[in-house]
Amino acid sequence: MKSLVEMIVRSLVDYPDEVSINETSGESIMILEITVSPEDVGKVIGKEGRIANAIRTVVKAAAAKLDKKVTVEILTQK
Repeated sequence: MKSLVEMIVRSLVDYPDEVSINETSGESIMILEITVSPEDVGKVIGKEGRIANAIRTVVKAAAAKLDKKVTVEILTQK
């Protein structure tokens, strides 16, 4: 799951080396925290959150096969 999100996000941003994804797993839930450069946050979120919602939709479809619930959070580096 982490590699799928990493591939999608790295293809969207200008600074792919600054992308990091932290995966936290529980019994039935998985949290993916995407951290990108401050300049790239808008590219990952998109207009009205369309790209972020598309990423979440793809991840949820992939997680459905694993019977897991997935939450995707987008953060910025400090």
